[in-house]
Amino acid sequence: MPDHAISPTRAQDYPEWYQQVVRAADLAEQSPVRGCMVIKPHGYAVWERMQGILDRMFKETGHQNAYFPLFIPLSYLEKEAQHVEGFAKECAVVTHHRLELGPDGKLIPTGKLEEPLVVRPTSETIIGAMYAKWIQSWRDLPVLINQWANVVRWEMRPRLFLRTSEFLWQEGHTAHATKEEAVEETLRMLDVYATFAERDLAMPVIRGPKTAGERFPGAVDTYSIEALMQDGKALQAGTSHFLGQNFAKAQEIKFASQTGQEEYCWTTSWGVSTRLIGAVIMTHADDDGLVLPPRIAPAQIVILPIHRTDEEREAVLACCRQLAADLAATRFGDEPLRVKIDSRDMRGGDKVWQHVKQGVPLRVEIGPRDLAAGAVSVSRRDRGPKERVSMPLAQFVAEAPTLLAELQAGLFEKARAFRDERSVRLDSQAEVLDFFAETGDKAGRSGFAHVHVADDPAVTALLDPLKVTVRCIPMDGPDEPGTCIVTGKPVSRRSVLARAY
Repeated sequence: MPDHAISPTRAQDYPEWYQQVVRAADLAEQSPVRGCMVIKPHGYAVWERMQGILDRMFKETGHQNAYFPLFIPLSYLEKEAQHVEGFAKECAVVTHHRLELGPDGKLIPTGKLEEPLVVRPTSETIIGAMYAKWIQSWRDLPVLINQWANVVRWEMRPRLFLRTSEFLWQEGHTAHATKEEAVEETLRMLDVYATFAERDLAMPVIRGPKTAGERFPGAVDTYSIEALMQDGKALQAGTSHFLGQNFAKAQEIKFASQTGQEEYCWTTSWGVSTRLIGAVIMTHADDDGLVLPPRIAPAQIVILPIHRTDEEREAVLACCRQLAADLAATRFGDEPLRVKIDSRDMRGGDKVWQHVKQGVPLRVEIGPRDLAAGAVSVSRRDRGPKERVSMPLAQFVAEAPTLLAELQAGLFEKARAFRDERSVRLDSQAEVLDFFAETGDKAGRSGFAHVHVADDPAVTALLDPLKVTVRCIPMDGPDEPGTCIVTGKPVSRRSVLARAY
């Protein structure tokens, strides 16, 4: 029998390990449509947890939810040239609205549309057209709207959750009277994402602006949160864009100011997607499967009854039901504990391994002996799969929130320690080339490199052959002026370089 539930292991084949974790945890699978995925109930339950937390955070910052069309007239995209250029190669386009049966029995598209419709890759243009109708005066501002939706960006190299042609996300779109308000909104939502990533996903992130080449098409500034995965690659986990007046001018989003002057609005957009599920997998999962931070786990505790006879079954299940009720009356993270009883008629060992692979934070086993002793056997997902501790029932109920808090904090500290271990400060081109070497004894050991580089095409020319990009210019910490290792230009602080997903 293998030492671990997942084969191959992370060390043996990281990309295939990732796919096997997704499969073993029953999160998603490939759909009949190339590049798209079917999110299975367990995977969707994780997304619903993320949605619920973020939705509350958005509403606490004054935002409302709305919904806008899936189809965008091609002419809308053409109004913002830089925007359409940035998405042109990823767009799916609808050109016909009817199917007819041909002479050979096959369906033929007919009814050509007067104007092609783009399946939304993002909604700035269609939402902007509506804002232009809704906003007339400074009294109508700010407009703070979020949309939960799906988008399509045609993907040639799909990978479940990380890159698919269709994915789920939220996109916030706001309009403001002044530049200062719009910039404040952009940074506020970046902080919301960073808080969510670290507090709820237990995933440490670096916040900062992108370079010009990495900005959202049409944006004045793009800010991102960047996380380090266990293979040393970065993952962009969320973005917030200051759009200036670019989209307002393209979409004629204007308002009469308090002085009676007609002015263009200042707009923002920001979003995260189901890619966050991939981020959680690659941050926390191990060679036995998924590891879920308790705050986003659909079930934080699973209770496993153990019995042989019908008489034992009834007594054990009665205890399990009472335990579940007692736990559900206890709170963690300002919510009742989420508890599941797994009473399926199948081998106990198979059930245990399923919950291990699905990442349930705490497993509780109750059998006749535990019943007689008034105790439970508790296993934590952040410990070895065979490691368990016996404790009195009442003690477990009282301490369950503490155990979950310890597990949540421990996952964050472990991920932060890994990031710190794989982060370096480099001061020359030679050091950068050596750190990101793809051959020799350092191959595959990449991580975050903090380097003085300018926002300049010459830097891109150095990094492109290494498949490395400037992820962001960190906002946290003190300024550290220096000289760009490529151009010699002065820069105010180091940037973070990494290979990325």
